[in-house]
This record gives sequence, structure tokens and C-alpha cells, in this order.
Amino acid sequence: MLYIGGIILFFTLIQLLVAVANTLFLPRLVRRQPSEKPLVSVLIPARNEENNIANLLNDILDQDYTNIEVAIFNDQSDDRTAEVVKQYSERDTRIKLINSDGLPHGWYGKNYACYSLSRKAKGKYLLFLDADVRIGKGLIANSLSFIERHDTVLLTIFPKQIMVSAGEKLTVPNMNYILLSLLPLILVRKSANPAFAAANGQFMMFEYAAYRLFEPHEKMKNDMVEDISTARYLKSKKQKIACLTGDDTIMCRMYAGFSDAVNGFSKNVAAFFGNSLVLAMLFWVVTTFGFIFIILAFSPSVFILYLAAYLLTRVLISRVSEQNIMDNLLFMIPQQLSMGLFILKATVNRINRKYKWKGRYIH
Repeated sequence: MLYIGGIILFFTLIQLLVAVANTLFLPRLVRRQPSEKPLVSVLIPARNEENNIANLLNDILDQDYTNIEVAIFNDQSDDRTAEVVKQYSERDTRIKLINSDGLPHGWYGKNYACYSLSRKAKGKYLLFLDADVRIGKGLIANSLSFIERHDTVLLTIFPKQIMVSAGEKLTVPNMNYILLSLLPLILVRKSANPAFAAANGQFMMFEYAAYRLFEPHEKMKNDMVEDISTARYLKSKKQKIACLTGDDTIMCRMYAGFSDAVNGFSKNVAAFFGNSLVLAMLFWVVTTFGFIFIILAFSPSVFILYLAAYLLTRVLISRVSEQNIMDNLLFMIPQQLSMGLFILKATVNRINRKYKWKGRYIH
């Protein structure tokens, strides 16, 4: 018992150190124009996004960086996505609609959409955005400036999450809790080790030449978590990448409620643990029930140390993520339970070798 308790205490302190590192050393986008004004291709895969696409297009057209082209890939939507985009393309010639001619065998939908968009792009930089993202006025310029200063071939950002319902507050914060308690994001840029890699497909800005050289969406065409796989692949090829957390210049409401979030996170939760559901389950058990072993193995003073480290980790991650600290502390226990549900559903999906996303079955 003492041995297990010691391991759990050590792991909890490591989580705290990682959270401190992300608090102190994680760079942010700064409001700055790049020294040059290259063409940026803003590329948006869209499947049944009539409720989101207009908001994003308005944000893009409001950017203070104007040397852009915008392409939207209508991925066999059965709503008004195409009609909305056509209306915008009539107002601004920089916007164009690309309609899918069907999903080829062996491809996942989003990966094929991104690949198809890249084949039409003319920009020196390719910015892939999910249709449910909202961006602030200076995001494109600030991102280009970051890439220019740090000489990266990929900049990816985890947007600030908009959480409206209680179900979202019970689920969505788990993503940043896992990420920011296990990985110092500064190492994504500073270390050459592919193990220190993270990415979010909601915002990925590539240097065109590097994208063309490695064609990540084609290589990851049947990968459900192509963003993280792309980051690891580029680092394995000695390419420099960077991963940041977002602020008010990039936000996203990922899911509309509890069930949507559970379904969505079950698709990618294992990717945070090297695609190992065993490691994911161990993480969940330790962070959910670890306090029991600490109580049984150590004195009350050690338990107080453990509890302080655990809570401070939560506070720091909430602060870095620009999430409500009190909400995350109040919902801490149900958040842990929902994380277990993600992992359970991911395990069932893997056993059944079938997963449904946006109306398509992924095998």
C-alpha cells in the first residue's frame, strides 16, 4: 500500500509541476503584424454546418489581415451549408465553395475534405479551421507573426472553450486537464522528441512547402485523430512545430451538451495517451481514486499535501485554459466520472471496431 501510495503522490506532484510549467512558460500569441504579407489560404471542411459557417465567415472577413483566400469544402451536407457559403461567395470573390464528389474508399471524411482543400489552395500558408470556431480580428496576423518569429512549419492552437450548458461544464474541461497536466506545451516546440507532440485540428496553420512535402492529411487519411498523428509525424521528420492554448481571439463551442461531448471525446481520448486505452484507464483510476491510497498509506499531513497539489493543479490548468476556476472545482468529481465514461465508450467502440461521427460510420 505504501508503495502504491508513493507512486500516486509522486505522479500528482509531477502533474503539478507540468501545470506550473504551462502557467509560466507557455507562450501566447501577441498582437503583432508579420514583416511580410504572404497569401494565406483559409481552408474549412464543413459537413452540416449551416448554424456555424456564417459566424466563422464573418469573423474571417473582419480580419485585419486581408491577403487571404477562403475555401469551404461542402462534405455532402444535407442542410443549407452550401447555400450559406454561396451567398458569401457572391459578396466576396475571395470566398469559394468546393462541393464533394463523394468520399473515396479508405478515407475519413474530414481528412479527405482537408486534403481536397489543400489541392486547391494557392497560399504560402494553409490555415485549416473547423466550422464551429470563432476567431478575433487579429488572429491570422498574430499567428503568422508567431510562425515567423519561431520558424515553425506548423502552429496549432487549442481554442478557448465556450461552455453554456451544465453538460458541457461536466465534460469539456477534461480535454485541457489531461493535456496540460501531462505535457509541458513548451516542449512541443523546444524538444525534437515526437513524444512531446500535441495538436488540435480546430486550428492548424501549415507552411505550404512543408505541407506539400509531407502531405499529412493523405498520410493520415484513415486516422480518426489525424491532428495529433500529424504533429508526431512532423516531429519525427525533424520539423519544428508549436502548440498553444487559445484566448478571446480563438474560441469554440465544441459540443451542444453532455451526450455530444461523450460521443466526441470517446473518439480521441486515447490519442492523449499514445492511443493506449490501458494508460488512459490508469490515468483515470489514479486521478479519481488515488486519494484512497494516500489516506491508507500516509499520515493526514501527507494527505493534505496531496490534496493541495491536486487542487492547485486544477486551478492552474483552469487559469491557463481561461476557464472558470470555481466551476471546474465545483464540477471536479462529475468531470472525473465523465472522463471515465469517455474511456469506457472508447473501449466499447474499439472492441466493436465501429464509431459513428456526423452521420458516418468509421470502422
